[in-house]
Amino acid sequence: MKIGILTSGGDCPGLNAVIRAIVRKSEHFGFETIGIKNGWKGIFDESYIRMDLNSVAGIINKGGTILGTSRFSPFEKRNGKDTLLHKISRERFDAIIAIGGEGSMHIAQLAFESGINIVGVPKTIDNDINGTDYTFGFDTAVGIATEAIDRLHTTAESHHRIMILEVMGRYAGWIALYSGIAGGADVVIIPEIKTKISSVIKVLKSRYKRGKLFSIIVIAEGAKFDEKNMGKKKGTEKLDDFGRERLGGISNYLADEIERRTGFECRATILGYVQRGGVPSAFDRVLGTRLGIYSVEMIKEGKFGRMAALQSNSMVDIPISEAIGKLKTVDKDLYEVAQVFFK
Repeated sequence: MKIGILTSGGDCPGLNAVIRAIVRKSEHFGFETIGIKNGWKGIFDESYIRMDLNSVAGIINKGGTILGTSRFSPFEKRNGKDTLLHKISRERFDAIIAIGGEGSMHIAQLAFESGINIVGVPKTIDNDINGTDYTFGFDTAVGIATEAIDRLHTTAESHHRIMILEVMGRYAGWIALYSGIAGGADVVIIPEIKTKISSVIKVLKSRYKRGKLFSIIVIAEGAKFDEKNMGKKKGTEKLDDFGRERLGGISNYLADEIERRTGFECRATILGYVQRGGVPSAFDRVLGTRLGIYSVEMIKEGKFGRMAALQSNSMVDIPISEAIGKLKTVDKDLYEVAQVFFK
């Protein structure tokens, strides 16, 4: 059995833990593992590396991916499907393990429908892939964001400022919500719920009247405001390689609007790629390891076109089509937990 391993989409902590587990479990079964460099593009470039125990030694604590990654989609290229099938056939891959987020799982589903034996492993700091309780990378990102909130608290209190922390989250506000609750934020703004600026200001003024001369706001980069022209900015026409709008900077517009309406001094911090880099948490190392091992077991059992997932702390597998059928977004009940502190 010859297995190809690729990492696609944005990098995140825990990828190397998955790669390591796949290689170790494959060795146990006597499978050959080939690393595909730079995501799906590596197949087109025929950029491969043979994996063994030595190649994955000491990588569990490293961030990023030793294989490299990209947002390249074979199906967006001219004759892409035929080229993909030809390259995989020539290399004689029996199966491909695709490690990636929601966009990457869409590519994996198209590959499976084209006749390729695919197993998916969910990866995204946004935690928005359907069918799995958690994706690796999320816990690390929340920890980093929470630490940032802790640090902003001291500056905000010392200077009597409103501090806004912008975190990642295009369509789902999991990072904003979890870090906001853990860090004691006074307002959390997520993409799932359109927020009125007047409601935010009401909280800030209420705190000010109680003698709280500072406040912490956490906002997801994909948040929308229930007001005309609010949050629009230059450059929104720019798209990433998956055809999605490039985000970042909504916190600056919120800071300007708060200052204009209240006179309170306001500062914005965009955490950005810091959330995706660096050492993975223990939780993400363990989750990545479990997912990697289970993905090889799926191949052994011929469970193709399916994605490994964590449900109720058990490893299961679901159809990739189900995983990409809808995004896993923050539910109203959980958001109401955070709203208890918006006073």
